[in-house]
Amino acid sequence: MKTTNASVGSLERFIPNPKAKLLDQVREVIRFKHYSIRTEQAYIQWIKRFIFFHHKRHPREMGEEEIQTFLTHLAAQQKVAASTQNQALNALVFLYRKVLNMEPGGFGEFERVKRPAKLPVVLTKEETQRLLAAMKPGTLSLMARLIYGTGMRLMECLRLRVQDVDFERNQIAVRDGKGGKDRVTMLPQAVKEELRQHQQRVKILHETDLKDGFGNVYLPYALDRKYPNAERQWGWQYVFPSSKRSTDPRSGQLRRHHTKELCLQRAIKEAVRVAAITKPASCHSLRHSFATHLLEAGYDIRTVQELLGHESVETTQIYTHVMQKPGLGVKSPLDS
Repeated sequence: MKTTNASVGSLERFIPNPKAKLLDQVREVIRFKHYSIRTEQAYIQWIKRFIFFHHKRHPREMGEEEIQTFLTHLAAQQKVAASTQNQALNALVFLYRKVLNMEPGGFGEFERVKRPAKLPVVLTKEETQRLLAAMKPGTLSLMARLIYGTGMRLMECLRLRVQDVDFERNQIAVRDGKGGKDRVTMLPQAVKEELRQHQQRVKILHETDLKDGFGNVYLPYALDRKYPNAERQWGWQYVFPSSKRSTDPRSGQLRRHHTKELCLQRAIKEAVRVAAITKPASCHSLRHSFATHLLEAGYDIRTVQELLGHESVETTQIYTHVMQKPGLGVKSPLDS
């Protein structure tokens, strides 16, 4: 394993505190690069598993062979999914290249998990209406309808800020989506007034927090240092805040974060049961259904691609395989 030249691109490379423990160094680099807290937690866990798998040897003492052995173990013995194995690989490559400043070598020899081709779980319009009707009125129901009506991912919905919703232009700005990209989607008229009333209630909650000496919210990319008062401003507050304050795992501050994803996931699961839907539908199924129903309505696939935030139109094309009238609407000879 080779050590890379630290002087090359030194302005772009963050050198963690050499006296800190290894996992603390990993956290330093991750936070310098503005990775999400979920990525940080996942990478830390994979690095721990890698070290314990090799009987607590330091990663500097290991290399390509040990990495390949670990990844093969995940596929052959642990039977993990392809995405899980890829995440483990990404964590180890990050550790060696970004933290230890070492080149781990090639990765062509380990046993890769074969990623099976799967079609997305898509609900019909009738099933979608049954699911949404089965949800109890309230914030979670509003969130579910917003996901179906906009095509947002679950976390994109949860991380919405007040300033991202433009009632005048009937649009929602999705910030820092998958791949760190921003995009714009529509604000459905069907939820516009309910969302406006919801925000009025959230504003009262925020004003109460301010009176109690709180009201500050997490800001990305160190904006709290650039704009010291922004974290308490109304525009930066979450549209769907948590009902309770919690301690930020990074800063240690007590603040109000957004609603936990598990709350909506459980509500959707219960609604699927109540609506007697046999498909294994989830929050993401509402996003899949959004795309499929737009294509069935005749909208251009490029337009749907932009609304979903897909980098490639090939990703969007998977929905043409589950449309009620796929392709050119070919009929089965049995139906002729």
